[in-house]
Amino acid sequence: MSVFSKTQLEKYADVLIWGLTTARPGFKKYDTVLVRCDLEGRELGEIIHRKLVQRKCNVVFRFMMSPKLERDFYEFSDEKQRAFIAPGDREFFSAANGNIYIHAPASLTNLKGIDTKRQSQVAIARKFLRDIMNKNEEQGKFGWTLCTYPTGELARQAKLSVKEYSAQIAKACFLNEPDPAKKWAQIYKDTMAIKKWISGLNIDVIRTESKSMDFEVKLGEMRKFLGVSGHNIPSFEIFTSPDWRGTRGRYFANLPAFRGGNYVEEIRLEFKDGRAIKISAKKGGEYVKKIMATDRGASQIGEYSLTDRRFSKIDRFMADTLFDENHGGKHGNCHVAIGSSYTDTYTGDVSRLNEGLKKKLGYNDSAVHWDLINTEDKKVTATLKNGKKVTIYENGQFKY
Repeated sequence: MSVFSKTQLEKYADVLIWGLTTARPGFKKYDTVLVRCDLEGRELGEIIHRKLVQRKCNVVFRFMMSPKLERDFYEFSDEKQRAFIAPGDREFFSAANGNIYIHAPASLTNLKGIDTKRQSQVAIARKFLRDIMNKNEEQGKFGWTLCTYPTGELARQAKLSVKEYSAQIAKACFLNEPDPAKKWAQIYKDTMAIKKWISGLNIDVIRTESKSMDFEVKLGEMRKFLGVSGHNIPSFEIFTSPDWRGTRGRYFANLPAFRGGNYVEEIRLEFKDGRAIKISAKKGGEYVKKIMATDRGASQIGEYSLTDRRFSKIDRFMADTLFDENHGGKHGNCHVAIGSSYTDTYTGDVSRLNEGLKKKLGYNDSAVHWDLINTEDKKVTATLKNGKKVTIYENGQFKY
């Protein structure tokens, strides 16, 4: 039995196609679009497939591994198998024009107890495929979006019924609106004004203060703020990729998280000269330390983000980073990602951003990208390059 009505499913598919074509406006007939779908999200995946075929896209549809397949692979494979890249993957990802991913996990803890090093080996081996897609995106050849489809496992871990969980998704994605895609287009327009304002402030340092943290990031040269670009459904965050070398102070993630089959709670990080020098967590601390040791960039930050509560209707823990990083609630949220940066935050010609320039500008490089979320009441102050201090975010919203 579907958790959404037929009308809601059609609208959800429409919103995802809005996201894909907003993320990359230049889609043409017979472009190649990959649809990746967890088994439990098949119903939505089938509708998206139909709509893309009707738009004359060449669709490649792939189901993701089941929890059992995934666990067996990590448990029984050797190092050589974990480094294996399927024949044709390089060519396929080099040629793909779009990717829609439907996240519908049947288990969030199926990899519990698996050596984290094994997951890191796979991430490192496949990083070059992500790099290919990132490069193609920088050149306007590739676009992507993703969403979550409600499952019993997600609802259980979020301590909600499936009906309640589904209602949260419908509310967050505006599936009960007459025209959700039109609503998203309006939010896209509204947040554009905030991005333009904050990018134009000429910020040097951003300081975030709450009861549990006092945290600073250096914005860096030639940076802009992005968000509500179609990439994630839902997405309300406004973010940038700062110069990792200027990170310092205490960061605290008060929202728990599931990652790689592990559950973690209350992550505390202390940064000095850009790197995490102290790492702890109330639960899953050893896992966090191992992930942050994947490579050098994994203990440095690649993203700083704020979500305005006026846009986001998400007000519950969802056990899903896509929703939790866009939490609105009473205080909005900020999050940082440890690991890789988003190079499209560069204000110059992104297609000319080579490895040497990325390094010079302080863009972080890693096989890891993990969002850590804080929903406490906070004040965010920007020190501008002329020395002036401006409060840019307070009481869960931008001071625009």
